Amino acid sequence: MKTPNRLLPLLDDGLIDEVLYELKSGKEADVYVVQRGNERFCAKVFKEARQRSFKQDVMYQEGRKVRNSRRARALSKRSKFGQKEQEQLWVSAEVDALYTLSAAGVRVPQPEMFIDGVLLMELVTDAEGRVAPRLDNVELDEATALKYHERLIREVVRMLSAGLIHGDLSEFNILIAEEGPVIIDLPQAVNAAANNSAAMILIRDVDRLRHHLGRYAPDLLDTEYGKEIWALYAGGQLKPDSELTGRYEPVQDDVNLEHLMAIIDAAREEERERRARMNADESDEAQKVWTPGVGDQ
Repeated sequence: MKTPNRLLPLLDDGLIDEVLYELKSGKEADVYVVQRGNERFCAKVFKEARQRSFKQDVMYQEGRKVRNSRRARALSKRSKFGQKEQEQLWVSAEVDALYTLSAAGVRVPQPEMFIDGVLLMELVTDAEGRVAPRLDNVELDEATALKYHERLIREVVRMLSAGLIHGDLSEFNILIAEEGPVIIDLPQAVNAAANNSAAMILIRDVDRLRHHLGRYAPDLLDTEYGKEIWALYAGGQLKPDSELTGRYEPVQDDVNLEHLMAIIDAAREEERERRARMNADESDEAQKVWTPGVGDQ
């Protein structure tokens, strides 16, 4: 395998000894397994600006600080320099989030270093030392699904207590290590206090966990952890060790919060209707059978 150019300086400087193999190739970054001494690491190599294709959704960008005034002006004008800076902002957001969450005790891959567009971090493995599978590739029993859900909800609370929301949390961004779930991929991490869509994004993240793990533990489908967590956060009562019930009790004197929850419920219903229409269309297509006409006999 040809060594990627961005990994050559790490080899030359002795920061890694060998590139073993490519683990994943994506639009924004390629991921490699590398060796240093007796340890293996994961090297996430972010692609150069002309090769990247970041989903630069305004909803996620809101609240991200740009310290340099020249960069801020370039971003607003959408110049080539501004586009490059915007892409760099997404890379920085992921790296910063990883370090912040690791320090806050959230189970994410432990960062080793970030240098010249390469994020070197822990290689998450299973009990046999193999690369850990994604949650969507793992079959669960009810007890394990409940245990994983409890663990992941606690991680969501720790993240929010540290001021961040994952932004794209699902079974595709969770690895199952020997000791349990590990949250990965943070380019869309949201600043909870500075983003007007933060509540909706948080509840969507939690809903995705509920829907996936609810396939194995149906009782989870009746829970409202997302709303409960946000209500505690909005009321200044959320702590990393807050006890949760999975129930959301409306606060009668908080009109703004109730209005927000109503908007979220409407968005949920719209999404359910959209999925139902898509499923119906797929079913209709599958049931179409060609019937020969008289002229075809």
